[in-house]
Amino acid sequence: MKLRLVLTGALPVALFLLPSAGGAEDWSRFRGPNGSGVSKDIGFPTQFSREQNVIWRTPVRPGKSSPILTARHIFLTAFENGKLFTQCFDRKNGRLLWERAEAPPRAEVGNVRNEPASITAVTDGENVYAFFADFGLISYAAAGNVRWKAPLGPFTNTMGLAASPILAGEFIVLLADQNDESYIAAFDRRNGEIRWKTAREEKDGWATPLVYRAPGAALQILTASRGELGAHRVEDGTRTWSHNRLSPAIVASPVLGQDTVFTFGYGNESATPFSDVLAKRDKNHDGRISPDEQGNDAFLIGIGKYEGNRDGIVTKEKWDEKQRKVLAPSVLVAVRLERDGPRELWRYEKSFVGVVPSPLLYDGVLYIIKNGGVLTAFDAETGKVVKTGRLQGALGGYSASPVAADGKIFLSSEEGKVAVLRASRDWDVLTVNDLGEGCYATPALSGGNIYLRSGEALYCFGTANRDRLVPR
Repeated sequence: MKLRLVLTGALPVALFLLPSAGGAEDWSRFRGPNGSGVSKDIGFPTQFSREQNVIWRTPVRPGKSSPILTARHIFLTAFENGKLFTQCFDRKNGRLLWERAEAPPRAEVGNVRNEPASITAVTDGENVYAFFADFGLISYAAAGNVRWKAPLGPFTNTMGLAASPILAGEFIVLLADQNDESYIAAFDRRNGEIRWKTAREEKDGWATPLVYRAPGAALQILTASRGELGAHRVEDGTRTWSHNRLSPAIVASPVLGQDTVFTFGYGNESATPFSDVLAKRDKNHDGRISPDEQGNDAFLIGIGKYEGNRDGIVTKEKWDEKQRKVLAPSVLVAVRLERDGPRELWRYEKSFVGVVPSPLLYDGVLYIIKNGGVLTAFDAETGKVVKTGRLQGALGGYSASPVAADGKIFLSSEEGKVAVLRASRDWDVLTVNDLGEGCYATPALSGGNIYLRSGEALYCFGTANRDRLVPR
C-alpha cells in the first residue's frame, strides 16, 4: 500500500478552535461549534446505556440526521411513509413538542446510506432551518409554525447531496456540489430570499462547509469538495481563493484549528476493470449494464445518468472515463490560511477505505476513525502518526463522526457500540457502551449531557450532577 508523508511547512504549536460565527456556543449545527465536534463543557458520563445514566429516551421516526440544540429544544429531521419530517423535542424531558411534515415533490438518487433525512438541520438558537434534497429549504419557528419555504432542485449529485446548511452572519448558506451546475448560495434567514448564488467548478461533493475570519478580514466560508479547498466571501459569495490538491471524493467534512484546515478525501489507486462489473451485473450478457441491471447501486446509476450521452446505460467507455476521474491517492492534508493565500503544511497519503466520519481535532491531536474500528491519531503540527489501533469491542462500520469534551472522545459505530476514549497522543479505550440499536447520527454534547440518536430513539445521557449542567 502506498504511503507518503510530505512536510511543506510549520504549524503553530498552539491550536485553538474557532467559535461558531453565529455567536451560538451551543450545538447548533452539524458537529457543533463551527463543525469542530468539540464541547468546552464538563461532566459527561463515561458509562451509559438504556439503564445506566440515562436521563430520558424518546422514540423517533427513521432518519440519519444528527440532533441540534437550542437552550430548550432539540431538532431532528426524519423520513417516513413518504413524508419529510422536522421534529422538535423538549431538551429537559425529551417530550415531542411538535412535528411538521412535507410531501417531497420528487425522489433524488442517493447512496443507500444517504436517505432523504440524512442532512442535519441548523438553528439560530430559536428557529430551525432544515434542508431536504427532495424538497429544498424550510424554516420553522420554535412554536412549530412555518416561517418560510425555499423549494430547490432537482439536483444531479450521483450519491445525493449531503452537505448540511450552516449559519453565517444573517445568512443560511447551502453548498450544492453536483454533476451539473454546482453552486453555493446564501438565503436570508428572516424570509428565505436568496441573497447571492455563486457557480462552482467542483462536481459531486458531500462535505459541510466551515466559517473563518482572519484578523481584520471579511468573514469567509471554507469548502472542501472534489479536488479543491476553496473560500467564498460571506457578504456576496465571491470566490477568494482555491487550493487544488485534494482527493477527488470528499465525503468527510473539514475541521479548522485556528488558521489551519484539515481535510481528507478518497481516490482509487487502481482502476476496476469493466469486465469485473459485467461478471457481476450483466445478466443478459450484452456487454453493458442497463438500468434494470444496476439495482440500487448509486455509483452505476450516476455513471449511466451523467456520463457520455446520459442514456442511463453503463458502457465500457463510460465506466473507463469515470475511473480516470477518480484515479488518485487518498489524502489527508493540512492547509495553513495565510494573508497571501493558502499554504499546504503537510499531507499524508494512504487509503482511507470506508471512511465517512469527519476528522476530530482535539488538544493538538487529529483523530480519524474508519470502518473496522481503526482509529489513527496524528500530530497536528507535523502530520506524523502517533498511534493507530482498533477499538476492541467496537469493530463495526462507522458513519457518525467522533466528538470530544472533558478529556474524552466519543465514537459511535453503526452497530450502536459507543466507545469512550481517554484523549491523548497515546489514547486508550475507557469503556464501550452497547446501546443494542444501530447508530448513524453524530452525537451532540452540551452541559454535561450526551444527546444521541439511534435508529430507534433519541437519548439524553448524563450524570447525577446534570441539574447543575443542563440549561434551563
